[in-house]
Amino acid sequence: MTASSVEQLRKEGNELFKCGDYGGALAAYTQALGLDATPQDQAVLHRNRAACHLKLEDYDKAETEASKAIEKDGGDVKALYRRSQALEKLGRLDQAVLDLQRCVSLEPKNKVFQEALRNIGGQIQEKVRYMSSTDAKVEQMFQILLDPEEKGTEKKQKASQNLVVLAREDAGAEKIFRSNGVQLLQRLLDMGETDLMLAALRTLVGICSEHQSRTVATLSILGTRRVVSILGVESQAVSLAACHLLQVMFDALKEGVKKGFRGKEGAIIVDPARELKVLISNLLDLLTEVGVSGQGRDNALTLLIKAVPRKSLKDPNNSLTLWVIDQGLKKILEVGGSLQDPPGELAVTANSRMSASILLSKLFDDLKCDAERENFHRLCENYIKSWFEGQGLAGKLRAIQTVSCLLQGPCDAGNRALELSGVMESVIALCASEQEEEQLVAVEALIHAAGKAKRASFITANGVSLLKDLYKCSEKDSIRIRALVGLCKLGSAGGTDFSMKQFAEGSTLKLAKQCRKWLCNDQIDAGTRRWAVEGLAYLTFDADVKEEFVEDAAALKALFQLSRLEERSVLFAVASALVNCTNSYDYEEPDPKMVELAKYAKQHVPEQHPKDKPSFVRARVKKLLAAGVVSAMVCMVKTESPVLTSSCRELLSRVFLALVEEVEDRGTVVAQGGGRALIPLALEGTDVGQTKAAQALAKLTITSNPEMTFPGERIYEVVRPLVSLLHLNCSGLQNFEALMALTNLAGISERLRQKILKEKAVPMIEGYMFEEHEMIRRAATECMCNLAMSKEVRVQDLFEAQGNDRLKLLVLYSGEDDELLQRAAAGGLAMLTSMRPTLCSRIPQVTTHWLEILQALLLSSNQELQHRGAVVVLNMVEASREIASTLMESEMMEILSVLAKGDHSPVTRAAAACLDKAVEYGLIQPNQDGE
Repeated sequence: MTASSVEQLRKEGNELFKCGDYGGALAAYTQALGLDATPQDQAVLHRNRAACHLKLEDYDKAETEASKAIEKDGGDVKALYRRSQALEKLGRLDQAVLDLQRCVSLEPKNKVFQEALRNIGGQIQEKVRYMSSTDAKVEQMFQILLDPEEKGTEKKQKASQNLVVLAREDAGAEKIFRSNGVQLLQRLLDMGETDLMLAALRTLVGICSEHQSRTVATLSILGTRRVVSILGVESQAVSLAACHLLQVMFDALKEGVKKGFRGKEGAIIVDPARELKVLISNLLDLLTEVGVSGQGRDNALTLLIKAVPRKSLKDPNNSLTLWVIDQGLKKILEVGGSLQDPPGELAVTANSRMSASILLSKLFDDLKCDAERENFHRLCENYIKSWFEGQGLAGKLRAIQTVSCLLQGPCDAGNRALELSGVMESVIALCASEQEEEQLVAVEALIHAAGKAKRASFITANGVSLLKDLYKCSEKDSIRIRALVGLCKLGSAGGTDFSMKQFAEGSTLKLAKQCRKWLCNDQIDAGTRRWAVEGLAYLTFDADVKEEFVEDAAALKALFQLSRLEERSVLFAVASALVNCTNSYDYEEPDPKMVELAKYAKQHVPEQHPKDKPSFVRARVKKLLAAGVVSAMVCMVKTESPVLTSSCRELLSRVFLALVEEVEDRGTVVAQGGGRALIPLALEGTDVGQTKAAQALAKLTITSNPEMTFPGERIYEVVRPLVSLLHLNCSGLQNFEALMALTNLAGISERLRQKILKEKAVPMIEGYMFEEHEMIRRAATECMCNLAMSKEVRVQDLFEAQGNDRLKLLVLYSGEDDELLQRAAAGGLAMLTSMRPTLCSRIPQVTTHWLEILQALLLSSNQELQHRGAVVVLNMVEASREIASTLMESEMMEILSVLAKGDHSPVTRAAAACLDKAVEYGLIQPNQDGE
């Protein structure tokens, strides 16, 4: 490659930058850097890359690129200025000033540099004034809080609130930190008063939030062990506040690991990866400490679930997961194998074992190769054997409980554990025990094993009779209900396939009736009633069961009430039952030819239940809405429990999409808060779940007022999920609905248009303007028309840029037979020619048919098309005398003359204005009547 290639790519990047395609410009500059560029060229390319990153608001990268340009050329004033801009955005004003002072010394007469230096100087002075004014306030607050005579006073409460508020601003947090604040907060924590501890923890959140060095310093002063131990206190509010603080600390440290060490802050910070491991090690130790509250143990598990596994499997580094497995897998298994009631055991809640299962599942899913998975299996099996062999009955119970935990989490590991010598036999034997605790452990293990394909046939053959005997003969509801769930699992093995019936006709209905009976019995504890929901989650694969269930108002009410209780492990079962009732699982109609072929080959052909036809499904959805399903699901989405896994989120997204399928039902969903609940579902979870939630958001945005559906700032959060539906891996329906929804949003406000632009939606929308499907093409054109209203020049620049056919496309679409497409394109033309008069002179150049297209618009029977055409013609006439002359020499003058004689409509006024302008130019003269 030659130097001219570098120059060519640089020019190409410059053109893309001018057109607003900053990503494309960045790619061109990057490609040029990969060639044999001279040091001078490299400096220019790095400087240009910095400009792209500034436009893309990635200020860290902008600073890095500008620094590279300065390394190549210390006198590069543009690079110095761009680095100062990036540093200012990053809040590093002292460093930004140094770069600006250098710029002014190099170009003393440059007014831009002088103005920027004055502005940033003002910011620094304001910050100094603010910092000095808060000195006395901080000191006064701590004096009140630490004064023993002020105990419980209103003055003390106000001081604690002010301290928390001050810490939320970075300047205030820095002031507290530099005023010996962490040591003073430590004294508040040591007092042991709940209110003071909460104030101290919430203030520490502000100090550590998004700040690595303050986080490390805080951990050093307080002691990592001390901070983690607060999780284990009995006060639920204090434990949750400590959990929030630790989450903020994790985020700050992980950001440090990701960015590495750089700049002023990096010079004083120790290795964040080491601090991260120390923090995780203390959390793992807390899991098995005696005296720690069950709530604290749950919070520790929640933090580990969020902090340890990779956020994305595209990240090749899973070293933290491997380290946690080596250091703490046994401790996690110990929580998973704990029994809730016996004295001497670890204190656990109803959600602890489920949280342990979720953590184990996430760790297992984060492994990359067979060798890593084999190590996980080996550690699990060795732990189970250590309890199963030589530890008596108590050891066997713990081992079986641990197997249940694995079956609910990484089921591959659970299946391997079931195959260990004597485990399955002990489960079967203990089901017949006379001790309720032993029976509970064994029956639960049997139930979890029954859900796995490898074991279902074995249990169907050997365990059904045992479960039936337990169900019929046991005097304890807790045993009977679990045995019933085992039977439900086996009875639903055929899924939605009507032809695959495990039990005799009517048996599933009887089982479901008993489950509903137990579900409605509020005399039974929530932990036991949860199993009734589990049973219904399996039985609702049967359409007859679904029909009876949605008719049972009491059962639905009990289901929704149970989902709101602290027994969070019920969430997945509730969501599964709702997915089944709404038929929102994936189902493809089999190809008739393939069905015939399968019958000929005597292969099994799945059959759909007659009551799973669309009409039945719609009726069930109406009944669920009437019963208050939306309110219950909104509460489920709001939960902070780790039980709300990505899979559970996906199930809820599926149900929401089914609920908004019919236009007349969307108002009910919005009124009960469904719109707000969909936003977090669309932003987090599985890819399928996020897409389903985004599509539900699109449906709501199309048919309801977005400002009412998503009040306040939430409306801006809707944009990103909608843009995600424009990707090519989404279906045509999803593309269409996203475009329609974005069209509505783009018509509301300038700020929303800016948000759509920021999410890089314009290139995708533009691509769909060329789509073959007429509805998608029309929706994309309407969306682009609304975006063209933006005061920002980026969208309009796209049409004005040389060498593109965007304007030509709008002109040609204005002459299409599709009236709706015509209206959208003509509206876009009217908007663009009003805001950019220079485009008027280009319309005659893009196609030879421009004149007949405009004439056809003016002669249209549709008044909206007439008006839009008249506005375009008026804009062209006002743009230049030359264009006006061309128009008046054609039949356009006669058409305008006729339209100008009409009633006082917008079309009449526009036509008259065109003729008046032509008279002003001297192109035409009024007749004797003054017309």
